[in-house]
Amino acid sequence: MTMTKRKKTTDLIVVHSSATPPTMDIGADTIDEWHRERGFDMIGYHVVIRREGVIEYGRALDIQGAHTKGFNSHSIGVCVVGGVDSTMEEENNFTEEQFSTLERVLTALQGLFPEAVVVGHRDIAYNNTSCPSFDVQGWWENKHGKS
Repeated sequence: MTMTKRKKTTDLIVVHSSATPPTMDIGADTIDEWHRERGFDMIGYHVVIRREGVIEYGRALDIQGAHTKGFNSHSIGVCVVGGVDSTMEEENNFTEEQFSTLERVLTALQGLFPEAVVVGHRDIAYNNTSCPSFDVQGWWENKHGKS
């Protein structure tokens, strides 16, 4: 699957974690199973980045996601595998490969959706979450001088 622009307005790119310990290298298929068990039609994210930095695709970009309640109709969801320690506590345990791939994915998505702001799931006002276990906006601004 290649990244092609969706027809709807997209003004947010939301970064999530899978809330799995670093010993679990899951992918889009596993997350798809989990989301279907919760009653979703399919995986809620558009992109999944595995531990070794490999990109896997979930929903097509022109299909509304199911990743950030109240914001799905105008956002893209990117999930980075990891984000908690072995006791399920928040931990920024993402690999260099994941951060490198995340930067490439977000750059490509902002190329498709130049009006979109990059945020972490925790940056959405109503959320009471630490997901994705790091400051996405600060990291992105450090890389690109903007969100």
